[in-house]
Amino acid sequence: MEFDLAFIWAGLIAFAVLVYVILDGFDLGIGILFPLGKSEHDRDMMMNSVAPVWDGNETWLVLGGGGLFAVFPLAYAIVMPALYMPIILMLLALVFRGVSFEYRWRTVRGKGIWDAAFFGGSFVAALCQGVALGALVQGIEVEGRAYAGGWFDWLTPFSILTGFAVVVGYALLGATWLVLKTENELQIQMQRYAWWLGAGTLGLIGLVSILTPFQEPEYFQRWFNLPGSLFSMVVPILMLGLAWSFFTGLNDGKDLQPFLSALGFFIVSFIGIGISFYPMMVPPSVTIWQAAAPDSSLAFALVGAVILVPIILAYTAYAYWVFRGKMDPSEGYH
Repeated sequence: MEFDLAFIWAGLIAFAVLVYVILDGFDLGIGILFPLGKSEHDRDMMMNSVAPVWDGNETWLVLGGGGLFAVFPLAYAIVMPALYMPIILMLLALVFRGVSFEYRWRTVRGKGIWDAAFFGGSFVAALCQGVALGALVQGIEVEGRAYAGGWFDWLTPFSILTGFAVVVGYALLGATWLVLKTENELQIQMQRYAWWLGAGTLGLIGLVSILTPFQEPEYFQRWFNLPGSLFSMVVPILMLGLAWSFFTGLNDGKDLQPFLSALGFFIVSFIGIGISFYPMMVPPSVTIWQAAAPDSSLAFALVGAVILVPIILAYTAYAYWVFRGKMDPSEGYH
């Protein structure tokens, strides 16, 4: 039996990116909501809710980016020059955000600076991820085997729209995570925010979905011709079901249901993007197989991935299991 190694690796990288989005999304969302904490205690609770897991969540970003470099070098060589600015800004934002976790608890006089770094780093990282996604969706100009566009081709109204859609979506994940992890006044506040953020996220997903088929003719063909049109009919049904689950969960005072439903919004959207892209690694012209490294390299790297990915999944699951349940306000990162 012969394995399509390029296809397997495309699936692994897509999986790593999806896991990153659903795990790091809520902790970036907490940073976005951070200034809305009504008191120092509330802000401490917000940060402490992700303190045990935030750095582990970012493992998946390293796996996705490193995997792209190792097994799809042509895609990496095209995408990086096209998206240098948003990617560099995202990485710098993540650095400031990570440092703020440590320094915020070590100072009194400078606490406001690190509060701002936590919010700013989270907001900019989320915005840049959305802008990069929008730039990929609208297509990257390739000539031969190299990027042929300009420095600011990534900056368009569509990419800015997707950037803000990701910010609002991550804020929704953050709010629902806090509904799950906190109690009393902070939980009630986040339930209220989650309702409006949920409505905003669904509206933005709808708007981006309407505009996406017009970014590339191939997307339009795929979504409005069989078999793609079957999925384009299923997506709204899935979203309606998730929206019903989300809003009823919030209204009924359930803690876990809104969070899982919000994750569902992202998972269904991600699958939709995957269907739009496939078999392109760099839309609209570079396929998975054109971008892939030689099979010998893919096979060698796959051995490491088969060993490491289950280990990462296991320790991630264990960390969430250990820190399950509501937070104890008397315990903290410091």
